Amino acid sequence: MGHYGQVTPVRSSADGPGPARRAGRAVGRALHLPITGTVRGIRRATHAHGAGESGLGKLIELHAINGAGDVMVTVALASTVFFSVPTDEARGRVALYLAITMAPFTLLAPVIGPLLDRLPHGRRAAMASAMLARAVLAVMMSGAVATGGLELYPAALGVLVASKAYGVVRSAVVPRLLPPKFSLVKANSRVTLAGLLATGAAAPVGAGLQAIGPPWPLYGACAIFLWGTVAAFTLPHKVDEAKGERRARLSTHQAHSRKPGLRTISRPVLCGLLANASMRVLSGFLIFFLAFLLREHPLAGQSAAVSLGIVGVAAGVGNAGGTAVGAWLRARAPETIIAAVLSVTLGVAVLAAVFFSGLLVAVLGATAGFCQALAKLSLDAMIQRDVPEAVRTSAFARSETLLQMAWVVGGGIGIVLPLNGVLGMSVAAAVVATGTTLALRGRLATTAHHPGSSRPRVA
Repeated sequence: MGHYGQVTPVRSSADGPGPARRAGRAVGRALHLPITGTVRGIRRATHAHGAGESGLGKLIELHAINGAGDVMVTVALASTVFFSVPTDEARGRVALYLAITMAPFTLLAPVIGPLLDRLPHGRRAAMASAMLARAVLAVMMSGAVATGGLELYPAALGVLVASKAYGVVRSAVVPRLLPPKFSLVKANSRVTLAGLLATGAAAPVGAGLQAIGPPWPLYGACAIFLWGTVAAFTLPHKVDEAKGERRARLSTHQAHSRKPGLRTISRPVLCGLLANASMRVLSGFLIFFLAFLLREHPLAGQSAAVSLGIVGVAAGVGNAGGTAVGAWLRARAPETIIAAVLSVTLGVAVLAAVFFSGLLVAVLGATAGFCQALAKLSLDAMIQRDVPEAVRTSAFARSETLLQMAWVVGGGIGIVLPLNGVLGMSVAAAVVATGTTLALRGRLATTAHHPGSSRPRVA
């Protein structure tokens, strides 16, 4: 009997290497490999060329999470504010959304940068807090999104503020995670492209959740932002280290200035910012003007929804293309890039105004998306290059505030302008012409101030 009290184990047929067990393992591998293979492929792409060692890969992945969460919120709000009502009522709802959310934001956003400037040791926590705040606000909005009541808008404002706070900190963190032989434009473009790809992947998921019910995209956003909260703390500790950072004034010739602002930085940066603002005016204008114009006058042979989709996809592809090109550029002067892309956009806008057609509208959308992406990457690189670390976060916050206000102005013009295609494209051309003039002025200022000198490599 063996030792007293010893129990002989009973083996079941499932414990052996039988056919059922082998089949189960095969099915498990078949389901597991596509997921793990995809994850490994994404990890290889985000961590390539030293980005894994420097920590930039982690930031790229975090920004992808951020983009996926934001698009879930956008799907929920767009369905409530725009698509669910007739055109006239939609124009009123969109105007109300801009007034209630964007107007207070322009007052709050300038506070974000100086506040974050005082947290050089807590930038991971700041990004995690921005993610967590949006997770909570998404749940709060889920109860009001079906009705579109006024209680929806304060929560939407909170999401916007938290999103911009994350964006400001992320822009300030990129130089700390720059791999060797990596330009700022290339790093910025990799981060931005990851966000765009995640947005494109998450958008149909959000639409599918919207089909289940209006709150479901917001539930998805909550889960994604909670994931981002945890991911923010996986960034390298050097993100929070301030050792060796410069504490300098914005410029030597204005050392007496106690309140550094955008006007105390170099003229090329200011001109680049204003040129980017004109592109944001164009972006906001095209989004709202074409949304309402194509609802009333769709492209030839297409429904309103398909027409909106064609122009939207063209703009999205253009934006992604511009971001991807930014990763390949080796030019040394972002001022030249800004002047060039605005000149191209101006040429297409003039063609769309003179020979108005659905095709040219789609081409203008793609061109505007492409050129706006390159212009913004170049502006970020100029700020990262020319503005000292001590006030760089504040500079990003103020620039983002101005760009957001410009987008709102463009959207407002798009809402109130009569739905006439030639008139709309003429307004678009006038806006870009102003920005092109400023961009060329900034380029000339760079040449005048630095004749024959080599600027730091940013692209």
